[in-house]
Amino acid sequence: MSTVTRFAPSPTGYLHIGGLRTALFSWLTAKHNNGKFLLRIEDTDMARNSEEAKDAILKAFEWVGMSHDGEVVYQSKRFDLYKTYIDQLLEEGKAYKCYMSKEELAALREEQMAKKERTRYDGRYRDFTGTPPEGIAPVIRIKAPQEGRISFVDGVKGEFSVDAKEVDDFVIARADGSPTYNFVVAIDDALMGLTDVIRGDDHLYNTPKQIVVYNALGFKIPNFYHVAMINNEQGKKLSKRDGATDVMEYKTMGYLPEALLNFLVRLGWSHGDQEIFSLEEMINLFDPNDINKSSSNYNLDKLLWLNAHYIKNTSNEKLAEMLKDFGVDIAGHDKLEMLLDATKERGKTLVELSNQINLILHAPKAYDEKAVKKAFKGDAKAILTDFIAMLQTWEKPLHLPSDCHAVMEKLVADKEIGFGKIGMPLRVSLLGSMTGAGMDEVMAILGVDETITRIERAVTTIE
Repeated sequence: MSTVTRFAPSPTGYLHIGGLRTALFSWLTAKHNNGKFLLRIEDTDMARNSEEAKDAILKAFEWVGMSHDGEVVYQSKRFDLYKTYIDQLLEEGKAYKCYMSKEELAALREEQMAKKERTRYDGRYRDFTGTPPEGIAPVIRIKAPQEGRISFVDGVKGEFSVDAKEVDDFVIARADGSPTYNFVVAIDDALMGLTDVIRGDDHLYNTPKQIVVYNALGFKIPNFYHVAMINNEQGKKLSKRDGATDVMEYKTMGYLPEALLNFLVRLGWSHGDQEIFSLEEMINLFDPNDINKSSSNYNLDKLLWLNAHYIKNTSNEKLAEMLKDFGVDIAGHDKLEMLLDATKERGKTLVELSNQINLILHAPKAYDEKAVKKAFKGDAKAILTDFIAMLQTWEKPLHLPSDCHAVMEKLVADKEIGFGKIGMPLRVSLLGSMTGAGMDEVMAILGVDETITRIERAVTTIE
């Protein structure tokens, strides 16, 4: 039987990285087995649903390149289908109408809490045959087993079992007729042909309830994998401040989708000591049975390291296209290759890379104060003036970084000074700060005329 997995977010907010990791594990499982990866939008909560959130989820999937198979399934369009199964269970005596009022339910809970018992429905309408009380719209409850155990083997947690008495006759349809989460999830997973359900372990205790639905309707139970949560670097629950933010924010912050997916696959799964995985390698190597039981810790330094790796190994043509989203359009620059080769080793994100490029493309309007104090002191003015003269009289072409480096070497040799004596003031003159690409690379990109213009402007500011 072909593998079928799914991702089923609720459109009540953005897609965060924990959700994306779950989706990635499901997607890889399907792709590894040449199966299908389905997408379902669980939008039954009409009051909280957001069209904007739904679009954000779909946009995030498009950005990271995780395509789904077939049409997107929307639960909000399947209410008639759910009702047929509710009616079926009522007719077969596997579900019943419960007329318990909110006041009765509250009183029962208080009584159970006073006795230090677990709060649960007591089944008082399970076999009710009398006259229904007036003025109460009933909910529909499923008949859960009253003895034995509900067990399943989880691909991550191992064998999981609860006493049947722990699962009460839970509500499958509210008083207004709308179906509940555990009921519709089980129906949809069965009808969509799910063979493997991979989700967060916050759903672990929903699974026995869903198994009750599977059994009542005669559906085949899929394989379950409940994945441990992602914690922050201190081992506590991941918050928005730690990185549990909208997936599309990672695009805005300058992360590449390949780096984000590589980062997420390693949060809870490993293959030996390997850290860097292409998408093809992930597909070939991933097995949900190898998912770690314990939680994983979010590590920003690791993500930045991976992102820097992918930036360095991305073609300059592709980088130039991506940089347009960050206000840098160098697609038509005559020294595009040289410009990116000089900067992409220094940018851990596309934001940092765009800043590095802008330092070169735009002459500094001001100079960093700390850098000025360090670089424009002593004989810096005289050295820069001599360097201008050397550039103006240099007889060989200065097209390549090596050509420009030769001029710097000549000045250092003639004046018998250390390289830093020209390197620091030159860097601040050309870029306005002490950071950035190599001076020989910068000069080759700027050309002789622009290099001289920037140095002359800097010289006028040195007292």
